[in-house]
Amino acid sequence: MATQLSLVEKITTPTPLVIGVAKDQAGSLVLVTPVKGLDTQNLLQTLNSFKATGKADEVTFVPDATHGILIFTGLGKYEKRFSAETLRRAAGSAARSLHAHAHAAFALPASNADDLQAIAEGALLGSYAFHDFRGSGSKDLKSPLTRIEIYTPKSPTKEFKDAIRNAQVIVAQVNFTRNLINMPPSYLTPDRFTKLAKSQAPANVKIEILNEVALKRGGYGGITAVGQGSANPPRLIRATYRPARAKAHLAFVGKGITFDTGGLALKPAQGMEAMKSDMSGAAAVMGAIFAIAELKLPISIDAWAPLAENMVSDTATRPSDVITMYGGKTVEVLNPDAEGRLVLGDVLVRAAEVAPKLTGIIDVATLTGAQIVALGTKTAAVMTNDFEFSGKFLTAAHAAGEQFWPMPLPPELRASLDSPVADLANIGERMGGMLVAGLFLQEFVAPDLPWLHLDIAGPSFNEGAPHGYTPVGGVGFALRSLVRLAQITK
Repeated sequence: MATQLSLVEKITTPTPLVIGVAKDQAGSLVLVTPVKGLDTQNLLQTLNSFKATGKADEVTFVPDATHGILIFTGLGKYEKRFSAETLRRAAGSAARSLHAHAHAAFALPASNADDLQAIAEGALLGSYAFHDFRGSGSKDLKSPLTRIEIYTPKSPTKEFKDAIRNAQVIVAQVNFTRNLINMPPSYLTPDRFTKLAKSQAPANVKIEILNEVALKRGGYGGITAVGQGSANPPRLIRATYRPARAKAHLAFVGKGITFDTGGLALKPAQGMEAMKSDMSGAAAVMGAIFAIAELKLPISIDAWAPLAENMVSDTATRPSDVITMYGGKTVEVLNPDAEGRLVLGDVLVRAAEVAPKLTGIIDVATLTGAQIVALGTKTAAVMTNDFEFSGKFLTAAHAAGEQFWPMPLPPELRASLDSPVADLANIGERMGGMLVAGLFLQEFVAPDLPWLHLDIAGPSFNEGAPHGYTPVGGVGFALRSLVRLAQITK
């Protein structure tokens, strides 16, 4: 059931009320909320008796005669104006703590429409749960909020109403993306992914799907080679959005390995269950184009998802096999577990071929474990051949609240991809493996086409504790940044 979201000037009672709490320079707690008439002194005494600290991600429940319950969500260090991401995370933490409640009002400080949208996004993102595969007799299932009110003391302007609408559209697609990532791989095969994406697509998005026969006939050697070892054959889905008077044209390409065993370079059993998330990039680009289309942004978008299972069988690609990629380059597959770059290479060439006047192309992939070693589990990497394009994306990502960090493409590492029998090998120097993977992909992008490679291996799937608006499991990472980039691209 979708969570209802509304903007209100008056909070009905009794309604659980979320307000902010921070700590000032003197170490004292400060209530931070636009709601007037609260017994501030008494509430602060109560919070101190509960040993509340106001730290980020801390949520404190206090019984209240008027509202039934007050929920104090930590904002961290007191600021005259809190960042949109601080508000987003505080709202998300509160919403997560309110699972098993049906209704709540959020009264956090919003200086403008961006702040209001952040609060709404956090509340909605925190109100996510994935129960699709739970049995009817499952115990202790706590359903998230089904109705959220965002309080504003001023009469809602069109800008405020638009902010709420944006939050609803974007979060609906983030949660669709999360659902795809969380689905078991026996269910979410490449073919099932295409069907679910087609059913989710807005009316103004065109969907085209190539099956395994069309892929082989069309010369998609990378996708075919990765998927040929599985009983569930590969697919390629292309979604297109073409508004009138589009101001620019972007292409998104998302890695869609619906399960990755490593193929004949079999992964160890420990941690392999998380490999159902190896299609996070494909899910993110599909969710992004659907959100952009629903928001009717004036920009043309192509979103591509090459989908395959990387499995072990007598038909799986062998180490030292040579494959011919779309466009004609040959690749020696030294490691079948470096498969994501093969499916992306095919589509990077095809995407530029069918849209020769692209403003830019972006691939999104859970590509390397080296990304996690370098940047941890909450920050993704950006590599590029165009620093102006990268700078614009990083600005968009910061506004969206997603953490990315620029990484280089050192030309001296390119020689490690040389092969004695093919145009290049699919692996090279182990040290700097994230950068080598980026250099491999760069071989499939024209030098004059602005290109970004987003390695989201760490932040795409949360195997730790929930935090802020981030649940355990699929995160939907990169989608909000792609939408924000579309909003600012001219």
